[in-house]
Parts: sequence; structure tokens; C-alpha cells
Amino acid sequence: MIGSEHSLKNYFAHVIDSVGDGVIVLDKQHTITFLNPAAEEISGFSRRQAVGSEFSEIFRGEDVLLEMVAKTSDTGMTISDHENVVLKKGPHVTPVNATTSPLLLANGECIGIVLVLRDISNIRELEDAVRQADRLSTLGTLAAGLAHEIKNPLGGIKGAAQLLERELPAGSDMREYTSIMLKEVGRVNRIVEELLNLTTPRKLELSHVDIHQVLGDIVTLQKRAAITKNIAFVQDFDLSIPPILADEALVTQLFLNLIKNGVEALYDNGQIRISTRVLSDYSMTKKGERFSRMVVIDVTDDGAGIPKDMMESLFTPFFTTKSKGTGLGLAICHKIVTEHRGMIRVDSEPGKGSNFTVMLPLVR
Repeated sequence: MIGSEHSLKNYFAHVIDSVGDGVIVLDKQHTITFLNPAAEEISGFSRRQAVGSEFSEIFRGEDVLLEMVAKTSDTGMTISDHENVVLKKGPHVTPVNATTSPLLLANGECIGIVLVLRDISNIRELEDAVRQADRLSTLGTLAAGLAHEIKNPLGGIKGAAQLLERELPAGSDMREYTSIMLKEVGRVNRIVEELLNLTTPRKLELSHVDIHQVLGDIVTLQKRAAITKNIAFVQDFDLSIPPILADEALVTQLFLNLIKNGVEALYDNGQIRISTRVLSDYSMTKKGERFSRMVVIDVTDDGAGIPKDMMESLFTPFFTTKSKGTGLGLAICHKIVTEHRGMIRVDSEPGKGSNFTVMLPLVR
């Protein structure tokens, strides 16, 4: 039960402070009188910096917001913009939905303006993921057809090479050529098999998987494989994360690919960090399913990084930055994550390394 007026004010202050959207209150002169913690996080300004300052000074250069505040002040109307507001915090930008509304007393008198900001970075990430999935689906259909067409003549070439090898005398120099033919046929066949894995629908063999056990086993194997490069593996795990519902074989393939790629990107004495955490304010749900938080796994290396012009094509089949790669590894990683109703993204800066982030539903 809320008693005094003072208690009531405190109660509503706590309510606004607990809201996930940023709330900024201006008086009639457009001086900032209040902003909640979410607004501090979204804008990059602390309450101490902002309260008492002119809105136009604090948000200098944010022309869309300044125009919205001015229009609400002049007309008394609520104004919303869901597309064009991007807040700059140093080198980072945050896309937001913005709404300005008149702050009215019970008698209808306007005493200021309320600005509400909603960070839509995650929504943009989801839209990008959907576009990427559509692109991969189209490429996958084409690749599946090509793979089936290639396998038949490939079998004929292999059979002919084997027969030719049998006909040649044991010491013949020509046997070297048939050996090369069979080796290259085998390489093409592996690429075709990877293509079919990428495009063929499959039923997940779901079980409760200890993600830390999977990651730990992969790190143990990669330590042995990379012993000559003297690479440091740092494991920063949140051990409170319970087993997740996943296909253990596919999840192992996913993280083996990512960690192996990180090792290959490193110079001698480099470092790979594998970390896990729970993202409690980010969820992906299907109709009929209960709310699910996300487990986040980051694989970070301090290697050469990835040029910006290559980032958009990174998960596209046959795109590779390696001299001997097939360009299917990351495309398969993307498929595995999508099949588990998760998301994968990469952040990279040339000369400073790369960070692959995988988000999987925490379903128990």
C-alpha cells in the first residue's frame, strides 16, 4: 500500500527507472529535467551531465530528434519516428525508435515534453539475419541441383582413373598422373558432400548438451593441433548456464569450425578467447512456446581481422579468404545456428582480430 505523496513520487520514479526504454523529460523551455537509466545507456549521457542542460545542447547534431521536440512543442501532438533516428556515441551508432509526447497535467495544461527512445539494434540484427537466410536459401537450391549433377560424372571419372591405373605397369611414370586424378576427384567429391550437407533438410537429434563440455573438448584438441604456434586459449565460462537443448554433433561441428578458423587466423603467440554468458533481455520465441532467453558464445581472436568489404559475403557459400578453403565452412555454421533457431554474427577490424558471436535459445 502506497501512503504519502512522497512515497507515491518515489514509487513512480522507481517504475520509470525500471522501464527498458529510455525516458527523457523536458520542461516548456526544453531544459532536461529527468532521464532514466535506459536513456543514459542509449544516449551515452549521464543524468548528472544532462539534467539542467538544454536539450539542443546535449543532443546537438541529432536533427531528427530536435525537429520532433520542436513540432510537439508547437502543436501539442505526439510525433513518432521508427526509421530515421540514429544516436552517435563516440565511434558507435545506435538505431532507435523515438516518440515525443506532450506532458499534460490533469487539467490539460502542457508543462513539458516526454521523449521515449527504444534501442532497435537487435531488431535490425534480426532483419539482417532474415535477409541472409533468404539469400542462402536461394543459393542453396541452386547448389543442391549442381551437386547432384556433378556427382554422376565424377563417379565416372573416378572409375576410369582406377581402371587406367590397374592397366599401367607397376613402375610406370603415368601412375603419378592417375594418382593425382584420383586425389583431385576425392577433393571435388568432398566439396560436393559439403554442398549437400548445406542444402539437404535434416532432423535434429536433440538432447541436453553441456555447452562447456563441448567447448572444452574442442579447445583441448586445438591446443594439440596448434602447439607449434604457441597460441593461448582463454576460457571465460559462466558455469551457471545449464545444459541446452541441441544436436550435440552439429553444435560440435559449429564450434570446431569457428575455433579452428580463429586458430588459422592467428600469428605465432596469438590468443583465442572463448566466453559464454546469458543474454536475458534478448529472446526469440515461437508461437505456443514459452519465453526463452539466449545463451551467447563468443569466439574471439587477435589475428589479422577481416576487411570490411568482405564482411557481408562471409557466410555466403564458396566465399573464402583462405588459399585452400572451400568457402563452405561458415555457410554450414550459419545453417546449423539457423536450424537451432539461433543467430550468428561477426565483428571484425583489420589488424585487431575478429569476434564471432553465436546466440542459441536457452531451452531446458
